[in-house]
Amino acid sequence: MYEAMHKPGSFPELREAVLKYASERMDLDPAPLDGPKSLEELTASAGQTITESGLGGLSALRLFSEVLAPATISTDHPNYLSFIPAAPTEAASLFDLVVSASSIYGGSWTEGAGAVYAENQVLEFLADECGLPSGSGGVFVQGGTLGNLSALVTARDVAQRKHGKKRWAIIASEESHSSLKAVAKVMDVEIIAASAPTGSLKRPELEAAIASAESKGLSVFAIVGTAGTTNFGIIDDLHAIGLVCGEREIWFHVDGAYGLAGILSPEHKELYRGIELADSFIVDPHKWLFAPFDACALVYREPALARAAHTQHGEYLETLNEKDEFNPSDHAFNLTRRVRGLPLWFSMATHGVAKYRLAIKENIDLAHKIAAEIRRRPNLKLVRDPQLSVVVFERLGWEKPDYDRWSEELLASGFAFVVPSSHRGKVNTRFAIVNPTTKYEDLVKILDSME
Repeated sequence: MYEAMHKPGSFPELREAVLKYASERMDLDPAPLDGPKSLEELTASAGQTITESGLGGLSALRLFSEVLAPATISTDHPNYLSFIPAAPTEAASLFDLVVSASSIYGGSWTEGAGAVYAENQVLEFLADECGLPSGSGGVFVQGGTLGNLSALVTARDVAQRKHGKKRWAIIASEESHSSLKAVAKVMDVEIIAASAPTGSLKRPELEAAIASAESKGLSVFAIVGTAGTTNFGIIDDLHAIGLVCGEREIWFHVDGAYGLAGILSPEHKELYRGIELADSFIVDPHKWLFAPFDACALVYREPALARAAHTQHGEYLETLNEKDEFNPSDHAFNLTRRVRGLPLWFSMATHGVAKYRLAIKENIDLAHKIAAEIRRRPNLKLVRDPQLSVVVFERLGWEKPDYDRWSEELLASGFAFVVPSSHRGKVNTRFAIVNPTTKYEDLVKILDSME
């Protein structure tokens, strides 16, 4: 029985059933939006699934397809407009199956050279698109939180090698991502929130934050610029931040988890002026580069600095460390890693970059088009004009319970997933548009439902 678990071809019916399910799921246009069930509902319908004797593969697959999958929300639905959606291309999703079936270890060049070569071409493309010099590179990690942590651990390591241990601090916009607070907590450093009245961090507010940190006896080792805030899609003044970092010899990291992909649109590239000054940046392909979960591209101007900070040592690892090879695990807070950059590589190699540029531009155009419709409606109000593909607006006269009821009804109808958000304590809602199949007409219908 144990051998049958591992012997190739032991379950031909199950293999065909799984591939059939995956194929049919990708054929859905669109997939059903679905929605969560309560613990009590799932317990009643699914019961105990882990047993001594097992359910059998076909029964387990049937349970997933009929009970568990419908209790999840399809983030690739065109009207999934909350948080930051996902919209993987079919090529990327198909190749994710190949990655899973291939059992490639992506931590070292020795074990995964071909896959690492392909991943690195994507990282080099992103570095070049952002104006970083030849030789820049990095690694695909799980997500933006881990990417930010790894980059900032590298930044502190560089600072400590120069100046010794100090009371360290990070500076970021007050509208930066929540992960930076988590990173500061894990690293046991302070984080100073710089004021950003327009949503974009500018030089005067940055310098005021630096002065505030210094008045508290803190040494700033990194400044984080945001290339597309998650809540509003606003880009900090990256050029000004980069100049300040250069003048003060402070590490410049750019959190572009959601919005940095917008640099691929030639019409919007100027918005990212200053990214070429960055010491490191991140961008999440599972957000706006049409790849499946989970992938964050972490890129360094000087990858050797990351290796000095992150390379792990152990008797069984030294056979890898003594070689002059590019080991992805040396560039982030990770060791074992899946080659999660390959689905993006395959999709980009399949379709070409031009189609990515066009899809991203069309998302931005759609956001601005629906923003114009919101301006025309007397019962709606834009909180800020959109810059990228996030549109934040209010329904005048509504309080939190009104938004909650409306949001729940939209999801229950199977038409859309749009949840309340807030800004400076005032409730609102938002469209996060990263799916090329999202239609203007559907966005208008959502607005109509707020009448």
